[in-house]
Amino acid sequence: KQESYGVLKGIANVLKENADVKVKIIGHTDSDGNDATNLTLSQKRAAAVIKALAEEFGIDASRMQSDGKGETQPVGDNKTKEGKAENRRVEFIKQ
Repeated sequence: KQESYGVLKGIANVLKENADVKVKIIGHTDSDGNDATNLTLSQKRAAAVIKALAEEFGIDASRMQSDGKGETQPVGDNKTKEGKAENRRVEFIKQ
């Protein structure tokens, strides 16, 4: 999403400044839809971030791993609009 560009640019800058750092990018979804679809969506969400970091910001894709957790690790209440929005996210874990 367009509003995520600034965050991606910031992550890319950190990765450029720290060439030895590798990250695992984990995608998440809200609880709408079935489990299998959400798992696939979360995996695609993480893969899209890797693609953007590699293609738009020149980060070596071999420094990044992706994973998807689907709806299994919510941080917000899936019964509210705001909670669902919180659950549709990507996390970066330094490795």
